[in-house]
Amino acid sequence: MNTSTNWLESLRHLTPADKAVLITVTAVKGSTPRGAGTRMLVTASNQYDTIGGGHLEWKAIASARLWLAEAAPDFSPRDIDLSLGPSLGQCCGGALSLRLERVDCWSYGDLQCKLHTFKEEQAGLPHLYLFGAGHVGTALVHILQQTPCRITWIDERDHLFPDALPANVVTEATDTPEAVISAAEEGAYFLVMTHHHGLDLILSEHILRKPQVAWFGLIGSKTKRARFENRLQERGIAKIQLQDMVCPVGIAGITGKEPGVIAVAIAAQLLQLWAKPPTLSAITPLTRISDINL
Repeated sequence: MNTSTNWLESLRHLTPADKAVLITVTAVKGSTPRGAGTRMLVTASNQYDTIGGGHLEWKAIASARLWLAEAAPDFSPRDIDLSLGPSLGQCCGGALSLRLERVDCWSYGDLQCKLHTFKEEQAGLPHLYLFGAGHVGTALVHILQQTPCRITWIDERDHLFPDALPANVVTEATDTPEAVISAAEEGAYFLVMTHHHGLDLILSEHILRKPQVAWFGLIGSKTKRARFENRLQERGIAKIQLQDMVCPVGIAGITGKEPGVIAVAIAAQLLQLWAKPPTLSAITPLTRISDINL
């Protein structure tokens, strides 16, 4: 059983001979393990991603595999309404609706249309531009690959990027990372943690000059922040803009300095940000980024 592989990436790699069912949470009421829009892909022997686990997921998978085993199936989508109470061995107390779709009956055109729709959905996810492929950056990507976000990972040292990348991560090996900042879309999140303080300073200046940035984090100590504030003001960055530079990064109360510990603290901070609209003092307010779970 494979519950970690991204369902969308798995869907892209299915062959016409592969029998599979796409399960989508279409509606929720009350307390439920996952939200509307959550999906998982089920084959006769594997599952990709999760709709919340427990007896709920077991029942959904069982229904999908019974459908896959039918000798002469009706390929029309099937809808299931479930209450998350004692009958399912769950105590969430909510209710949800599932839609089951047989992927192997889709034409090539149908599949491409679906993939296009799913790609548009993903475009509404928070987009993090992560500068630095060192130990902390690598640990952070490992954590965030399991969350609903998009990551552009930038470093000139392309040999540091792993050969196999999570489905929500793309890499940019470049010696002009400031150009990536210039080309980034409005409402993006930026996190700078390169191997060189001089490069950190250059990137910080470019990010602070960019309009409509949702959030900017810089790894470092309070001493580093003070030095950067002085140098950035010398370069013409207004004092009020410096309030939007988050340094140190990570939620308070976590003091460990191991790469994994730092990454957990930063990931928690980002998840808090992505759960509410960004509010920056020196930048025009942005429209809320949609909360879409895939």
